[in-house]
Amino acid sequence: MIVDLHTHTNRSDGTLTALELLERAHSAGVQLLSITDHDTIAAYHDFDYQMLMGKIRIVPGIEFSTRWHRTGIHILGLNIDLDSDSISTATAFQANARKQRAWQISERLERAGLSDTLPGALAVAKQGAVGRPHFAQHLVDRGEVKTLSEAFKKYLGPGKAGDVKQHWAPLHQIIEWIRTSGGTPVLAHPGKYGLTHNKRNELIRDFAKSGGQGLEIISGQQDPIMTKSLAQSAETCGLYASVGSDFHQLEQPWSYLGMPLELPNTCRSVWHLW
Repeated sequence: MIVDLHTHTNRSDGTLTALELLERAHSAGVQLLSITDHDTIAAYHDFDYQMLMGKIRIVPGIEFSTRWHRTGIHILGLNIDLDSDSISTATAFQANARKQRAWQISERLERAGLSDTLPGALAVAKQGAVGRPHFAQHLVDRGEVKTLSEAFKKYLGPGKAGDVKQHWAPLHQIIEWIRTSGGTPVLAHPGKYGLTHNKRNELIRDFAKSGGQGLEIISGQQDPIMTKSLAQSAETCGLYASVGSDFHQLEQPWSYLGMPLELPNTCRSVWHLW
């Protein structure tokens, strides 16, 4: 069975609509899928579940942003109740945090000589939440820089004018919101935070102690050594294992719909909880 429990639509920082993503996932042979947009469940209002009966099983999901010490991390909420009060509270809190940050980024860029960037970033984001990637694309579109990487290097990356720290809900609160909704909290792509082996294991232990239940063992194209290490960490901490492509857009060979994401035999798959 092909499983992908980490994908994004244009409701956050992906490029496909929910229906386009689901159609492509089905064509690629995906049988179990979750749309996990950043801090929003809006994509789930963009398609009719009845249309997918017998084609692909959907696990309602979301990807929350938070911080662990000084490191920004992401927590997946899988198999959540989309209509629960806790998810409504969580998404409202995170949306307000994103809105405040977008204003601050715009103000700082203006002081750096780039005026009126927020309307452009909002236009790029369309119906999605605004983040630095949308500001970066706007700067490319209006000719301030040639590439997205240049936008981050000059204006939006660490230590630059538009590098505004986010005030997300704390880790324990994110986990509580997910579990109260009946969902399963999963630490997303733990191998991609730039942490040392020891620090990564410390993060995983803290996540488990805070009530986390799952670990994303495979995230897109990944070194087998990392997969083995994460599988061992999951076993040590008593966490279930999840997999996801972290799909955002087409023509990314390291992250595509239908890619093989097979768990090591020692892992307990998170989807067997549902």
